[in-house]
Amino acid sequence: MELQHIIFWILCVLTLGLSVGVIMSRNPINSVLFLILTFFTISAHYVMMNAQFLAIVNIIVYAGAIMVLFLFVIMLMNLNGDTEPQKNTLVQFAAVISGGALLLIFIAAFKSTISGIDGKQIMYAQATDIGLIKNLGMVLFTDYVFPFEIASVLFLSAMVGAVVLGKRDKDSVVVEG
Repeated sequence: MELQHIIFWILCVLTLGLSVGVIMSRNPINSVLFLILTFFTISAHYVMMNAQFLAIVNIIVYAGAIMVLFLFVIMLMNLNGDTEPQKNTLVQFAAVISGGALLLIFIAAFKSTISGIDGKQIMYAQATDIGLIKNLGMVLFTDYVFPFEIASVLFLSAMVGAVVLGKRDKDSVVVEG
């Protein structure tokens, strides 16, 4: 087996294990940390598929910004055992049934993949430059330069609008008392 296949399977096992950690963790902070690590392993999959830009965006947007937002929300909610809702057996039964159905789908997909490997029906992708940032930049600044500039003007006007709306006038503040 090639080194690339070994790394792929290690990343798959890590991704699935960390995803199970997200679901099974009782502590919401630990669940968010497992989710961050899951995003990092998914980004490693993107790198293996020669999509470096997607990997970096995944890390910056999901593992960075959204997970920080999740952590703030969880900390502000002040979750503890007293405020946790009571468990409903009907909901747990439905979760077990849907999880079992999903497991059967995964087993069927895995079985068809293994039969495809034995039958040599899988075609391997050729190494290309499709996902490279250089090619994305060339297309963005040649073919799509006008929409890119329009989007930048819209973002600039949105930032200026947010500053104007957020700024308080000292004269308009009414003091009650």
